[in-house]
Amino acid sequence: MSVLVGYLPTPEGDAAFETGVLEAALRSTRLVVLNSPHQGAPVDAAMADETRLRAMSEKAAAAGVEVELLQTPHHEDPVETLLTTATTVDAILIVIGLRRRSPVGKLFMGSTAQRLLLASDLPVLSVKSGVS
Repeated sequence: MSVLVGYLPTPEGDAAFETGVLEAALRSTRLVVLNSPHQGAPVDAAMADETRLRAMSEKAAAAGVEVELLQTPHHEDPVETLLTTATTVDAILIVIGLRRRSPVGKLFMGSTAQRLLLASDLPVLSVKSGVS
């Protein structure tokens, strides 16, 4: 069993990671962090670099949590990638970060977080960053 974190290198992703570490420690289970940027994007700012991954591993180890870091680019739907990974790693919880969106942004663009909440059979814990 594991706690799965959907991670992008953003303040929201960092908040999800921090919460994932706490949840994995609380549940005495391992933590799986999925960093899944869109494959084929011209600039891949969503891929966490080695320095960040090393710092994440150290932070989890300091909390006594075993961590597995996966960097699997998705082709189409990040929700399907998360759900497939959740099944593969036997997740008991999915943790994601939420960003603030304007009402107009919500109207014109679908929310990946909302689709995940509706599609997942697992509990989904969504967190916000402390950064405004």
